[in-house]
Amino acid sequence: MPGLKKKWLSAALVGTLALSSISFATMNAQAKEKEKDKKTESAKNVIMLVMDGSSDNVSTIARWYKGESLALDTILTGAVRTYSAESAVTDSAPAATALATGNKSNSGYVGVLPSLVTTPGVEQVAKEDAFKPVANVLEGAKRSGRATGIISTSEIQHATPAGFSSHVTSRSNYDDIAEQQVYQNIDVVLGGGNDSLNKTRKDGDNLLEIIEDKKYDFVTTRDELQSSKSKKIWGSFAPSSLAYELDREKTKPEEPSLAQMTEKAINTLKQDKDGFFLMVEGSKIDWAAHANDPIGMVTDFLEFDDAVAEALEFAEKDGETLVIAVTDHGNSGITIGNTNTNSTYDKTPVSAYIDPLKEATMTVEGALSLLKKDKSNLVEVAESYGLKDLTADELKALQTSKNLGSTLVQLLSTRANIGFTTGGHTGDDVFLYSYGPSNPTGLIENTDIAHTMASAMGFQLEDLTNDIFVDAKAEFEKLGYTVKIDATDANNPVFVATKKTRTITIPENRNTVSIKIGNSKGNFTREFNTVTVYNGDKFFISEVMLKFAK
Repeated sequence: MPGLKKKWLSAALVGTLALSSISFATMNAQAKEKEKDKKTESAKNVIMLVMDGSSDNVSTIARWYKGESLALDTILTGAVRTYSAESAVTDSAPAATALATGNKSNSGYVGVLPSLVTTPGVEQVAKEDAFKPVANVLEGAKRSGRATGIISTSEIQHATPAGFSSHVTSRSNYDDIAEQQVYQNIDVVLGGGNDSLNKTRKDGDNLLEIIEDKKYDFVTTRDELQSSKSKKIWGSFAPSSLAYELDREKTKPEEPSLAQMTEKAINTLKQDKDGFFLMVEGSKIDWAAHANDPIGMVTDFLEFDDAVAEALEFAEKDGETLVIAVTDHGNSGITIGNTNTNSTYDKTPVSAYIDPLKEATMTVEGALSLLKKDKSNLVEVAESYGLKDLTADELKALQTSKNLGSTLVQLLSTRANIGFTTGGHTGDDVFLYSYGPSNPTGLIENTDIAHTMASAMGFQLEDLTNDIFVDAKAEFEKLGYTVKIDATDANNPVFVATKKTRTITIPENRNTVSIKIGNSKGNFTREFNTVTVYNGDKFFISEVMLKFAK
């Protein structure tokens, strides 16, 4: 994409020069006014890419490590504020909720409104609306007739993909997340998390059978994925998360890369004449950041960048595709320079930061997977992580370590003059990358991204929420029904509405409504394009379901 690169690099340079002559506040105010005046351009396709837990310094280190420009460099257009409804530092669940639904929320909440708002400037939520599900852009894309897809290198039930495909009050509720994802009728689902589909579930459901009944091509290897001709693909490539990219060919060569999954998803979804929405997450940058593993962060970031290149290659040729790439939040406070460079930072060459990282052939997770029980190969494990020619002090630190992974990353970071401030998330603003129709620019809120994508696809998220999440109890009572939530089976709550000889049953997390009249032998059951949600208090169904049940 040489033409595209030159154009956006020039734009980035102009933007940088402008910063020196205009105050940031003035520039941001002007950008906001420009955004208001800018007419929304429609986008047939939207590709949303999330590099979980990355940060601006990761991109800088990755660029030096690669030795050339990144695909992301060509579409840098602004910055994003990442705080949640309750903290300056967000959890991945409310971050995903913001990016997918346009609403700030609380730690652990996925696709539902907050119950606590303490952050200045965040709109308060009425007490009765706490935990209410709110529509996401994938659901809107489906409603508009578009094909849809989600990709993740973690479990597909993890917080970020869950935020674009489910509604639960706890991100750890994989059972409900997995069930909703299966009944959402998403066209392409690629990632890990096979355990959540394959295990014996408390509710007794066999999700693999349901996936098969829904006519998916269920694939479990890279070769099966690449050879699939189906328009509906469910790829489940690992029990939990996929391998880090640096480790993949050595430890899990049968797994696809993030770029390969992205390419396949685009080629499958683009066959829909109405367009498509695709969410792609590079999940394990975040996991490496929690572990303070610089090589895991950098190499998975570069694999994410390859996925972005796939999206941009398609978007540039297509001309009707909006591409957005962003970090959901910072993590680890990684720095180029540490206490080693307190007095030498201005004379420390790039090689002093990068060469030690290039010695590593595996991430810390991959290296530790090679360790024998008796630790007799400890030196070889350290070498695979880039720690060659151990000093006496380094060897002693490893031999006496109570947390070998932590010691390994500390030793490599010290060699590479890389610093970390935390093993948790951070509250920094992050780079915004975008390209195509109605692409966002300037300093924006993470919630703005969801509204931008929705508008480009021709719908408004608030209107969609009102359509697909109505309070079933309140609406059926208006119609004269007697209602209850039958929790006789605690793992399978069902909404039941009765009126004379008519009984309506609606199970949670599914897309079905059943009607039984009198003593008829069977139920009349219909499937819909939206899922039901029970938040532990209220049952939510779509207007279309309600009209059918009437």
